[in-house]
Amino acid sequence: MATADDYEAIRALIHEYCYRIDSGDLDGVAALFEYAELGASTHPHRMHGSREARQNYAGVVIYDDGTPHTMHCITNITIHFDDDAGIAGLTASSRSYFTVMQSTPDSGLRAIIGGQYSDRFEQVGGAWRFAERIIHPDRVGDLSLHMDPRWMPPRT
Repeated sequence: MATADDYEAIRALIHEYCYRIDSGDLDGVAALFEYAELGASTHPHRMHGSREARQNYAGVVIYDDGTPHTMHCITNITIHFDDDAGIAGLTASSRSYFTVMQSTPDSGLRAIIGGQYSDRFEQVGGAWRFAERIIHPDRVGDLSLHMDPRWMPPRT
C-alpha cells in the first residue's frame, strides 16, 4: 500500500529532473534513467539506461554560465499506484504537464515548449526510481536557442 511518503518521493523525482536539466547537469539528468526507458511521442526510438539517455540531451545548448537558461515548470501531477504489484514491489505511473521557459541574452523570457510527461516508476530496495518516461511535446515554439536543430521536435 502506498503512503504519503511514496507520493512525495515520486514528486521529488519528477522535480529533480527539472532541477538537474535547468542547472545544466545533463549527466545527472541521464543518471535518473539508469534503469529506465526514455522516449518521445514524436519518434519511435527508445533509449535504455543512462548512457543512451545522455545522448538524448547532447543537443541541449549550454551557455557560458553552464546552464541552458531554462526553467522547467511542472503542473497537474497525477500519480497512480499499482497496489497489485505483489512480490515484485510497488510500482506507479504518473502524468504531468510541463512548460519550459527560457531567457537568454538574445531573448526575453518566453515559453519555448510545453507538453506532457507520461512516467512509470518502480520501488527497489525501498527507493523509487524511473522505469519509463515518454515525453509528449504538445506545444512546440522556438527552440533555436535551446537545442541543436537536429534534436528539435516538429513545431506545432
